[in-house]
Amino acid sequence: MRYWLMKSEPSEYSIDDLARDGSVPWFGVRNYQARNFMRDQMRVGDGVLFYHSSCAEPGVAGLAQVVKAAYPDATQFEAGGKYYDPKATAENPRWVHVDVGFVKKTRLMSIAELRGYPELAHMQVLAKGNRLSITPVDPAEWRFILGKLA
Repeated sequence: MRYWLMKSEPSEYSIDDLARDGSVPWFGVRNYQARNFMRDQMRVGDGVLFYHSSCAEPGVAGLAQVVKAAYPDATQFEAGGKYYDPKATAENPRWVHVDVGFVKKTRLMSIAELRGYPELAHMQVLAKGNRLSITPVDPAEWRFILGKLA
């Protein structure tokens, strides 16, 4: 089992939206490294820290899990759409996504709080210049964060 931090702008899709919907395809990722995480490493049952980004107070807002393994992201084929990729074909899709399911909403663990714990000093989300929307989380970091959210 692996653990992940997945960022979403709450104005686009929040932990409350996931709680309402139960699960969602994590579509629209257009970064190769994030795509490769979904395609090559994510498995059903993996844990997810649902992270609100690009908002007044970014941070971990809840817990989720991968509920469906990687499959082609249909938005890459929607001509004129925000996530359209003219180089993608049905025979050779370039982009994939996984489905993420709701586990629970937590208190907001802000990025400032995350930065305050030496135990989390090596989290990728805290690295200077990190802009990836999906990053792996070390099992020890996962356990530490769960302990703080309990």
